[in-house]
Amino acid sequence: MAASTGADKPTVREIFTSMQYGPAPEAANIAQAWLDSHERSFGHFVGGKWIKPDGRQTYATKNPATGETLATTIQGNEEDVEFAVSTARKAFESWSKLPCHVRARYLYSIARTIQKHQRLLSVVESMDNGKPIRESRDCDVPLVVRHFYHHAGWAQLRDTEMNGWKPLGVVAAIVPWNFPLMLLTWKICPALAMGNTVVLKPATYTRLTALLLAEICTEAGLPPGVFNVVTGNGAFGEKLAVHPDVDKVAFTGSTEVGRILRRATAGSGKKLSLELGGKSPFIVFDTADLDSAVEGVVDAIWFNQGQVCSAGSRLLMQESIAEDLIRRLKQRMTHLRVGDSLDKTIDMGALVDESQMKTITEFVEEARSERAEVFQTPGPLPKKGFFYPPTLITGVDTTSRCVREEIFGPVLVAMTFRTAKEAIALGNNTPYGLAASVWTENLPLALEVALSMKAGTVWINGHNMFDAAAGFGGYKESGYGRDGGKEGLFEYVRPSWEDRPRPNPGDVNYKTFAVTYGADLPPIPGQKQVNLSVIQIQDSEIPSVDRTFKLYYGGAQKRPDGMYSRPIYNSDGVVVAYVSDSNRKDVRNAVEAAHKAAPGWGKRAAHNRAQIVYYMAENLELRRNEVAQRLSTLNGQSIEKSQQEVDLSIQRLFYWGAYCDKYGGSVQETLLYGATVLIREPVGVVGIACPDESPLLSFVSLFAPAIVRGNAVVVIPSEKFPLPALDFYQVFDTSDLPGGVVNILTGGRDHLAKYLVEHQDVQAMWYFGSEQGSKFVEWSSAENCKRAWVNYGLTRVWEDTQQGSGEEFLYHATQCKNIWIPMGEIFAN
Repeated sequence: MAASTGADKPTVREIFTSMQYGPAPEAANIAQAWLDSHERSFGHFVGGKWIKPDGRQTYATKNPATGETLATTIQGNEEDVEFAVSTARKAFESWSKLPCHVRARYLYSIARTIQKHQRLLSVVESMDNGKPIRESRDCDVPLVVRHFYHHAGWAQLRDTEMNGWKPLGVVAAIVPWNFPLMLLTWKICPALAMGNTVVLKPATYTRLTALLLAEICTEAGLPPGVFNVVTGNGAFGEKLAVHPDVDKVAFTGSTEVGRILRRATAGSGKKLSLELGGKSPFIVFDTADLDSAVEGVVDAIWFNQGQVCSAGSRLLMQESIAEDLIRRLKQRMTHLRVGDSLDKTIDMGALVDESQMKTITEFVEEARSERAEVFQTPGPLPKKGFFYPPTLITGVDTTSRCVREEIFGPVLVAMTFRTAKEAIALGNNTPYGLAASVWTENLPLALEVALSMKAGTVWINGHNMFDAAAGFGGYKESGYGRDGGKEGLFEYVRPSWEDRPRPNPGDVNYKTFAVTYGADLPPIPGQKQVNLSVIQIQDSEIPSVDRTFKLYYGGAQKRPDGMYSRPIYNSDGVVVAYVSDSNRKDVRNAVEAAHKAAPGWGKRAAHNRAQIVYYMAENLELRRNEVAQRLSTLNGQSIEKSQQEVDLSIQRLFYWGAYCDKYGGSVQETLLYGATVLIREPVGVVGIACPDESPLLSFVSLFAPAIVRGNAVVVIPSEKFPLPALDFYQVFDTSDLPGGVVNILTGGRDHLAKYLVEHQDVQAMWYFGSEQGSKFVEWSSAENCKRAWVNYGLTRVWEDTQQGSGEEFLYHATQCKNIWIPMGEIFAN
């Protein structure tokens, strides 16, 4: 407890005897002066100046540690969104055309100017959010500066390092209240570096540092309209996101709101990145340094009062050391100090709002009612403000709500495991996949567990370490896209050949879309002329042996569950074949086969995967004339053009085979004394719906990049011309491709895509079909936050190497994991 004041103030001797902390308050006078200079009333900051339209409601921003009203801000409306977006669009025309060096100078200037006002930003951040001044001063603001410096470098290098990509346009950035300043920087730095302009909507609770940063950017000389800040409630943020002239939405926040934004922007042609919630495991093995692990827990769960998306909120302990670790942890908890956010000696500040404290309390009381053991640090809490004690919950199981759901507060739940396999299973037993940490002195064990975790960031013997050079983002329902590193730049660019899609799909009935099975092409005999195949033997013609085109999954040909077929017509309208008409049960079976194959395929040596893909090219070339003839018969193109498509498909297989062992990752140059290793991992099971254009080449161009990077796929070939893809059955079988890596389902593209995108265990969906289908896929992908890549009804020139291959495909075929490996055995730093 802090030493008493006034008449009870201890002597120096007493202080040195008790070693109690005394208060060390941070002066707030400069921050108060800044608020006073604005008469404690703020509008929007648009076009380099303050805008305060008449007739707007206001919101009172309060210090959560004291309840003091700091200022009022306005609640924007659609008119404000229109003005801000149009201002950003106008600024984009000149900002995007600036030389890279000039943009780099602007970002460098902002970094320098932030450093001049670093203490002011830290104090305002702590007053606005309630976090300890120690954290905002020593962690948040230095990271803000680091991001601007780092991305000034990327601005300089854009035309060389990001050759073949161009800026998107206007970016809508929507950020949460837990790291108001740091997280907005993660959005605007890469956006500005790549040549975009930004309209930022800060969280309702925490608006002040965003407005202060906008002033600082103007002081640094940033041109008007390049960075704009508008304030409003959650509905206002959605209005900004759906504005037709916003080209990209960058969001950090809850998974629930992320789903809302995904559905709201579905079918609009906007790019979307989501950094969502987490329930990160903190795994401690019996080979760990337990004292270090205890300090790691403090950083993992009580940093920023546990209001951290990557908080290590699930403590998983090896059984043999669990009792000892819990004893040490409880002892350490008694020394944690909770108090005013501007006191430099406290460990935990205030929660952001009363509603947050109520939610946390409900979680803890529910666990208590389920007879879990709840340990909270003794001692009084400040009487004013929203304070909650550090809490440890034991005696829970995997079905407990406090284990499954994100609490977003200073609450740690603890469980045990026996073996490393069980630890991995428990760690991955969550719909989230944002982060994890592994604690052991056994490096091979640490690396194997880190690679086995389904999470975007894994720290070894550490937690909550961040840097501008390493991307941060999630797997599964923790979202997609990355903030930071070169991998984060791809969220703010599009291929140079591509224009912003502006589809007009109209209204889509999501309940009835594509539910009809087999009605679009009823296989009724006698309705159309059928091309009967014959062969010549000596002087007579006899019918050739009928070929039945079945489905292909698990490495074998299968009859469809519904036992229906669909006719395939040539360019003259003659039925040339019947293919299986798949349904939702066939989708289920194919996805199961893909999941059985995926782990082994992903762990194969990249060289081995490359040899299989090269072997496919070899076996396809052996059937070159046969496949070309089938193509020509189907779509009526000349045999020469069909042979060209086969040849390009062979080239495309060689191209992707070459990438099997050349896109695995890199070492990131972070501030860590150690190694931060970027691993580009497979996404998992990918559903692919192919277009009708270039039916063979598009099929190869889509499945090949997915499998060379270790994914397993369920492919819907061209709906009109599926036969060239079905010729690949024999190619796969003779190329040593393991069963289940590629699975092919023929049938209605939209009908099958519907059940693939709705499948909870499909990790990504690539759809190349109609505008309506694209909108449906994006909308449906929100359910489990799977990645969706759609064409919005636009066609590609698959023969073009830019449109039919390249880094865009690799971006969609991989997800980035950063593993942080510290050193310090010989040298401290």
